[in-house]
Amino acid sequence: MNRNASLSAPPRRTRGIVLLGLAIPGMAGVAFLLWRPLMMSAPRCLAGRWHGCLDTFNGVVLMTLVAMPPATLVAWALARRRRASGVTVASAWRMSLAEVGMVHGTVPFLWLTMMPGAGAGMVPARVSPVPLRDLATMGPLGIVGNLLVFAALGFFAPMRFAALASVPRILALGAGCSVLVETAQYVLRLDRVSSVDDVLVNAAGAVLAALASRRWWRTTAQPPSDRPRPAPAPAG
Repeated sequence: MNRNASLSAPPRRTRGIVLLGLAIPGMAGVAFLLWRPLMMSAPRCLAGRWHGCLDTFNGVVLMTLVAMPPATLVAWALARRRRASGVTVASAWRMSLAEVGMVHGTVPFLWLTMMPGAGAGMVPARVSPVPLRDLATMGPLGIVGNLLVFAALGFFAPMRFAALASVPRILALGAGCSVLVETAQYVLRLDRVSSVDDVLVNAAGAVLAALASRRWWRTTAQPPSDRPRPAPAPAG
């Protein structure tokens, strides 16, 4: 046994504490930056008003944060149900968090992309089929937003479904979902430009998020240890 190697590798618990110590200040900084814009929509959301809450970016972000505790509770209930059926703790939590994460992390962005513009239903539908032409006009905020649209789907889908545990399949999934969104924007005449660059950036975001979760991908349909053990046959 290499004593030096064992001494240089920090215990898993220590690494977890370090990561938690870095995550807390980061989350606090994000909360500080978002506090003022989110509080602008809070009175309308608390009053149950549609306008000013669910039809604005700040309002959707606020409602997404508010929905996090119920989403966590749903994940816990799903994991507990799977544990009762004989699934291991790790697999039960992985599958449950993946299912809830895909929905909770994707639906708000889809809602934002499907918000109608001021000329919805009046101006003609527009298409931008030339690749890389719209990237210059997106700006940093637009590029980041497009990267995040299907990031949760790319992150969690291969953790839940073994059939999606590969980069080409996640790329195809992200691109296919993005094409559906762009097609819906065109058909519904939402006063938005259906751009091929949106598809490219959406798919790239899904792939990057998938690579970040690669160590937790589900590579088999169901490990033998996760299957409920059959009852022993009666002797006779």
